[in-house]
Amino acid sequence: MAEKYFDDQFDDETVLFVFRKHPVVMRKGLVLGMLAILLGTIPALIKPQYSYFFTGLLVGLVVGLLLFAPFWISWYYSVFIVTDQRLIQITQKGLFHRSVVDMRLSQIQMVNYQIAGLQETLLGFGTIMMQTFVGDLIIHDVHHPAKIQKQLLETLRDHGIMADPYPPAQQQEQLAEES
Repeated sequence: MAEKYFDDQFDDETVLFVFRKHPVVMRKGLVLGMLAILLGTIPALIKPQYSYFFTGLLVGLVVGLLLFAPFWISWYYSVFIVTDQRLIQITQKGLFHRSVVDMRLSQIQMVNYQIAGLQETLLGFGTIMMQTFVGDLIIHDVHHPAKIQKQLLETLRDHGIMADPYPPAQQQEQLAEES
């Protein structure tokens, strides 16, 4: 039996690649954490002694980590797994809420991506849009969406789900000679 990479993996299933959202989705937690550290130094402004500064800084650091932790957990445990049979979207929301979307690769009809705006362009993230038989699946804030879209399309093509829109050069030459 092959090694299992996640709990719901079938025995005859192979994981092709895993991707997740861009770390920019943690920005709110990072701002709150840094603000807590900054506010921790306020006691040193009231009574300027090293003990007040370092104690306040330590308390601010602990509170900052506690504020940042749920955002990091949500980012780290939210993954997209592409296997040779299906696409699994595992979304962790906070500490105690997890949702899973499981879709066969044969349900995917079209995969597009969009990078809109200065921030997305500079930081290298965007949106992947998949048209399926049951509706659209939109994944926001994906790290390197063009690369992920290419990998998804290659996976679909390699498994015979989607025809190759650009045949190899030899096939193109044969088509040109026949016409």
